[in-house]
Amino acid sequence: MTQSPATPLPAPKERRRLRETRSLSQADVATRLGVSRATVRSWETGRSAPRGRMREAYTRLLLADPAAAGAEVTTPQKETGSEPVGAAAARGERAARVKKRSLRTGGRSALHPAEEPLTEEHLPEDGLSGLSEPSLTPAQAFDALYAFCAPALVRQAYLLTGRRELARESVERAFQQAWYRWPEVAVDRDPAGWVRATAYEYALSPWHRLRPRHRHPEAPPAEAADRALLDALLDLPPVYRRTLVLYDGVGLGLPETAAETEASTPAAANRVLHAREAVATKLPELASPEDLHWRLAELASAERLRAAKPRTVRWYGERRAQQWTRAAIAFTVLLIGVTLLTLGTAPDHYEAPLAPPETIHGLPPKGAPGPLSAAQLKLRARLRSQEMNGPERLVPENR
Repeated sequence: MTQSPATPLPAPKERRRLRETRSLSQADVATRLGVSRATVRSWETGRSAPRGRMREAYTRLLLADPAAAGAEVTTPQKETGSEPVGAAAARGERAARVKKRSLRTGGRSALHPAEEPLTEEHLPEDGLSGLSEPSLTPAQAFDALYAFCAPALVRQAYLLTGRRELARESVERAFQQAWYRWPEVAVDRDPAGWVRATAYEYALSPWHRLRPRHRHPEAPPAEAADRALLDALLDLPPVYRRTLVLYDGVGLGLPETAAETEASTPAAANRVLHAREAVATKLPELASPEDLHWRLAELASAERLRAAKPRTVRWYGERRAQQWTRAAIAFTVLLIGVTLLTLGTAPDHYEAPLAPPETIHGLPPKGAPGPLSAAQLKLRARLRSQEMNGPERLVPENR
């Protein structure tokens, strides 16, 4: 049987125009396709493109009849393969639970970035891709990026580490590095991804275990189900934990997850599958990816994790940069001083080394002190009397 040719996907600008023609927002498209709003935004800006069944569903949604824009679109599944005959009822129950949890969490996942940033008047219409526009000052663009990403990043870092203070510290350090390197981050194709990767690297650093306050675990969550899920996550290797949070928690696509974890797409898929199996072994009720996604969101939102103000983060980042700059200047001055001291005190000519001492043999032993005997007194008087006339003496002559 020959397969019908797939409908080509429109260009990025055409995708946005088709969506606006059908009076659909990015949140509507994300809800119908089962992805995050950030994913839809990246599709429309050209940073990424859907693949497989997601590509077909997205193309059908954009090229559908405008009169049928309100019709439901079948959500493509991440996993391929045939569905069992008796799985329809279970899928319906999971959909009802997911809808109920969605209403309880405000209609979106707590691991996704904020739908409306705090500095909405400073955020460009195309999302975070216009942070380098001349109309925005660097501080305004940084505050917009921080308000958009920081709350969700703190929750994601908590899932990776299980420590509240370390999660906040990781996000603050990531944004401080972003502010220090803002000319580079502002023109990046995905500044939110840059900050997320930096925060993940800091949170999963193995050097934290050497810090005194990190040698003892923090207080676990209050709910028993949350404690069990957090223990299951922390039992995973760090790279598997990070891949699972990105794919099933944040909702990134498999290619984006593989790129952020610096792995190939098959390796990232295997990590996701093994992480799911490990979690499902301890918590069988989370065998479904949808249930796992919402349980991760509920676990992250159950803790009161608040990020600092963007102005505070910028101030601490500038202060840390000044301290490192002063330390580098002091070390350089010290190195120059030591070099000059060495040049001033070092010898400027060759000095022959001293000959090693030699032992002289044949000398009579030194007599012990004490009174002289009669023979010794007689000998001394004789020697004194013949001091200038003895044959053995040498007398200088004037010539």
